[in-house]
This record gives sequence, structure tokens and C-alpha cells, in this order.
Amino acid sequence: MAENDIKGQLHIVATPIGNLADITIRALDTLRSVDLILCEDTRVTKRLLDAYEIETKTMSYHQHSTETKVGEIIALLQEGMHLALVTDAGTPGISDPGNMLISAVNQQTDIIVSPIPGASAIVAALSISGFPTDKFLFLGFPPHKNKRNKFFKEVAEAQYTVAFYESCHRIDKALLQLQEVLPKGSLVCVCRELTKKFEQIARGTIDEILNIKTPAKGEFVLLVYNKKK
Repeated sequence: MAENDIKGQLHIVATPIGNLADITIRALDTLRSVDLILCEDTRVTKRLLDAYEIETKTMSYHQHSTETKVGEIIALLQEGMHLALVTDAGTPGISDPGNMLISAVNQQTDIIVSPIPGASAIVAALSISGFPTDKFLFLGFPPHKNKRNKFFKEVAEAQYTVAFYESCHRIDKALLQLQEVLPKGSLVCVCRELTKKFEQIARGTIDEILNIKTPAKGEFVLLVYNKKK
């Protein structure tokens, strides 16, 4: 497609997962230069923007946004606007409702979607785990009710390092479910509040992890490595 045929541009901007200093120069330049920033929660994004004295206008886009809102955003892009999409923390579109918007925009041939890479809780956790990372399986969040047992069985049977998120409300339950299914010798890494003041990282067997009694507060990334003898 010729350059003259391109209308708007949607920038997928990674933001800090905790420490506000973990943002790239390119991300800051993008947030300053776009016409509008699409936010999961405008109040959360405002704290980041205020920290860097960025005055760009914001608009909410989240998991409860309707198809009408998606249409409105696409219309702005087709008018030639440059927009940035951010999530509350980390990279938009990764286990995140932003993926639905990105998919819809990608169907428009006259709009460019460009990545502005940066922080990701999954990558941060993998980087310090010490587990094999040449191949890994990312499973998002475990189901709340139905198919939860199936989820943890899949974790226990995986041939590669498994990474997934869990909420503070279900972390204790998740660890107990892992204890029930993991093969002997499996290693677990629990990362809590990565890059934040109360960051905590625990590694060991599931029994050792349970003995540590990690506080059920904050945000969690869990990694499992079914070590072969």
C-alpha cells in the first residue's frame, strides 16, 4: 500500500509493571506525541502521565467496552489520528482485552498498528527464574471455576517451563492445586509484586513454596518447571 493510502496509526505502548522508571524513551515520546491515549483505567494511566508531565488527552478502553466503542476508535484512526493503547501495567494485548481492539484494527487496511515494546511481567519473571526459557508455555489466568482442574493438569504434564498469572484472591488455592498434581522434583517460582516496593520471589519445590507462606497480596506470576531426572 502506498504511503498516501495510510490514514491513522495505533501504537501499542508497554508501560511499567510497577516501578515508574521502567519505561522507554520511545514510549514517553509516543505518549507525548499522539492525539489520544486509550487506557484500561484512566486514573491509573494519569499517575504515569503526571509523573512525566504528559498532558495528552485520554479515553477509556477496557474489557467491558462495547463494539460501538471499538467502532468509534477505528473511525478516529480512519480520520488520520494517531492513538496510543496502554494497559494498567505491562504490554497491551498480552492476556489483556486490548487484544480484541488490536484484532479489529488489524482488519482495516488503511491503519498501521505499531509496537512500542517494554515491560512485561511474564518476561520479567522468566528472566530471573533460572528455569529453561528456550521454550515455554504461557497460559494466562487459570479459569475461576470450570476447567480449573484441567488447567492445572495441563501445567503438570507440560514438557516446557509453564508461566501463568494468578490473582491474590486465588493464589493459595492455586498453590494447593499444584501440590496435588505436580510430579516429584518439579520446581516452582512464585513472583509477587515484580518491580514494586514489596517484590518477593520464591523458588523451590511446591512443598518448599507452601512453607514460605507468601502473603496473598498483590499481583502474581507463577512459573513451573517439571524437571526431568
